[in-house]
Amino acid sequence: QHHYVIRSIDPPPAEDLPPDARLVLDRGPFDEAAETQLMRAERIDGLVTKNSGGTATYPKIAAARALGLPVILVTPPARPDVPMMTDPDAVLAFLDRHRRDAPPG
Repeated sequence: QHHYVIRSIDPPPAEDLPPDARLVLDRGPFDEAAETQLMRAERIDGLVTKNSGGTATYPKIAAARALGLPVILVTPPARPDVPMMTDPDAVLAFLDRHRRDAPPG
């Protein structure tokens, strides 16, 4: 009963696509005008998107709101707790520590 427009950078496995889906392979960034044009051309009547936490994907939300479409934000699964570093010396020290602690082989 539904038709889906799925935009992705890389194609998902075919078995993961719902029936009656059109796959659009494209890479942003997209501006609000382009998002509005896509939504009108595809006759989209609702937007489901992941909450990426940044502003790069906001134009599609703004376009949906301007068109009066419902928006559903999906929170992605929590990422594992991993060290984050921005200092090159700290990165090299981290890599050196883990190289020494790694089992031979």
